[in-house]
Order: sequence, then C-alpha cells, then structure tokens
Amino acid sequence: MKKAIRNSLSCVRSVLFFMGVLLTCGVHAQFGIPGPGGPGAEPVAARQAAPIDLTGTWVSIVNEDWRWRMVTPEKADTSSIIMLNARGREVANQWDESMDGSCKAFGAAGLMRMPTRLRISWDDDNTMRLETDAGRQTRILNFMAPDDNGEIDRGAPSLQGYSLAQWKMPVSYRPGPNAEPPQTGSLEVVTTNLLPAWLRRNGVPYSAQTRLSEYFDRFAAPNGDEWLVVTSVVEDPVYLNRSFITSSHFKREADNANWNPKACNND
Repeated sequence: MKKAIRNSLSCVRSVLFFMGVLLTCGVHAQFGIPGPGGPGAEPVAARQAAPIDLTGTWVSIVNEDWRWRMVTPEKADTSSIIMLNARGREVANQWDESMDGSCKAFGAAGLMRMPTRLRISWDDDNTMRLETDAGRQTRILNFMAPDDNGEIDRGAPSLQGYSLAQWKMPVSYRPGPNAEPPQTGSLEVVTTNLLPAWLRRNGVPYSAQTRLSEYFDRFAAPNGDEWLVVTSVVEDPVYLNRSFITSSHFKREADNANWNPKACNND
C-alpha cells in the first residue's frame, strides 16, 4: 500500500512538473520582443504593458526535490546538484548545523526554491516588489532602462542583488501609448550584483559572479486554480560546471490570510 501511494505521488509530481516545463517552453518559443517598449515605439510603463497579472499572494507547491527543500539536508549532501564542481563541494563541506537558518540560504539564487509564500505588488509603474514570508526577504524588479550612456546604477552588492526585468510579448504585438496589453506573455528577470550565498540551506554555495535568469509564467488549471511557474537558470563560473536549472511552482491564494513572515538569521 505504501509503495503504491509513493508511486502515485511520484506520478502527480511528474505531471505537475512537466506541465510547467511544457507551458514554459511553449511560451518562450513565442516571445522575443522586449517590453514594455519595442524598436521605434514610444515608451510604455511596465504596469500598463503587463501581458499577465502576477500580483497577489502565491504559495509554493513542492512537487520535486522534497527532501532538499522542505528540510535542511545533511552536511555535504549535494547529490542532486551534479553540476557542482570540486571547489563548490569543498566549500559546502565547511557547513555545519550551527549555520542552519542563515540568511545566506535566502539569497536570490536559492530563494524561490524555499517552501514559502510570495507576495507580489507594484511599487510604481516601472518597479515590481516580490516579498517572501520565508526568511522575510524583499526583491525589487526594475523595468527601468539604462541611462544615455548605457549604464545602470546597481548599488552595492546584496543578498537579493540587482534585478532587471522585461516583459516578453507575442511577436505580433506592437506596443504604444494606446495599445491594449496582449492577453498572454512572460516576465524575464536577470539578477546580478549578488553577495555570495547558498543554493541550499546546507551551505551549497554560489559566488558573487553568479548570474540568475528567471522566467515567470502564469496559467490557469482546468479546475480554475491559477498557477505561477518560475524557471530559474543559475550560472556561476566559480562553483558550478554548468547551469543549474530548476522549475518552481506556486498556486495563487485568494487572500493574504496565511501570510506568516519568519526572519532568517543574519550572520
């Protein structure tokens, strides 16, 4: 009986995961024009140009890597991150249980894999705020373009780094001040300027040279549930042999009633 239940749960997790992957791949195959503007188009505020509504509260549904995400793995347990190089494994081996709960586990490159709730809102027309109750972290997603010299003021390196966001629109979409947003699309976020932190709570490291690329896709299930799939690509020339790619799933909640912020431990 227990074996049958485990097999059934495994099948459900696989279906949910591949639904997310297929939807993500399908969406990204269709979109290639950065928003909110486009070549020759007048600037349009990101909130006005939004092809999908990401605002609200979302709860993570842990349908893969349960043993590494729901509890703190044992020391040196890096078995599911096979792209970690020898230098990365050496750093991971320096972790011990006294470090459990560190805010280093809640940096941008590992944050979305935490069992958490997301609260997404607009700070202004070109700035989106993403908060988590796990670790009580705040990410700021900037849609602002570089200045006339092509420079971006990223400030000092931080746990959440600097995130530059842009909408991915249908190829046929032509933005403008009076244009209606398309009914489908995707959000791309690229984060750099990070402090060194962890991919997992047991000290699996990423370095200050890390580049995090994320793709946010929203879709509706047949039963009416709204889902958010965040595909993350972590590239780190210091500790990884190749890209670390994950797909995390979140379900929209009706309200903020279950929001329960818990701070991490600053080192």
